[in-house]
Amino acid sequence: MSLSITPQQVRDLRDRTNAGVMDCKRALTDAEGDMDKAIELLRERGIAQAAKRETRKAVEGHIGHYIHLGGKIGVLVEVNCETDFVARTPDFAEFAHEVALQIASLDADYVTREDVPPEVIEREKEIYRTQAQQEGKPEKVLARIAEGKLEKFFKDACLMEQPYIRDPDKTIEDLRKDLAGQIGENVVVRRFVRFQVGQ
Repeated sequence: MSLSITPQQVRDLRDRTNAGVMDCKRALTDAEGDMDKAIELLRERGIAQAAKRETRKAVEGHIGHYIHLGGKIGVLVEVNCETDFVARTPDFAEFAHEVALQIASLDADYVTREDVPPEVIEREKEIYRTQAQQEGKPEKVLARIAEGKLEKFFKDACLMEQPYIRDPDKTIEDLRKDLAGQIGENVVVRRFVRFQVGQ
């Protein structure tokens, strides 16, 4: 017995997810008409498709900007996508703005952990090892403690790993993946600069 998916179900799922008609129909069929399960399937597939898109070149884009009230802090951030059409959409511009706002608020040093120079990583590890040693931790656990603290350093210093200021349960990388899944293109936060009066 095959389940019949109605056009109204497809419309409802599209309204809730912005996914394509055929994707919605397929998800509803696979979820046997269960709306919540279909949404979950679409999210999983969107993330999987986003992972495939990571290798595609993103050379179009948008410069997001934010000037803090009173003009004490200013941010410019370059966010790239694959097509000029997507670069001009409100969702893409809004993402670039939110990233600029994030940078103004939390002052990241790097875009990703891959951007952190090896000498900075080694210096941080050495600081953490020394701190643990001074706290009297056993020699055999110093390296593990340093690695744990280094993870926290990445979450503070790297923009893509920071908790999103409007929703700390999400990171900026989660936002990027959500947008990539929604627009069907690779999205890359390329670089940023943050100015603060007196710094």
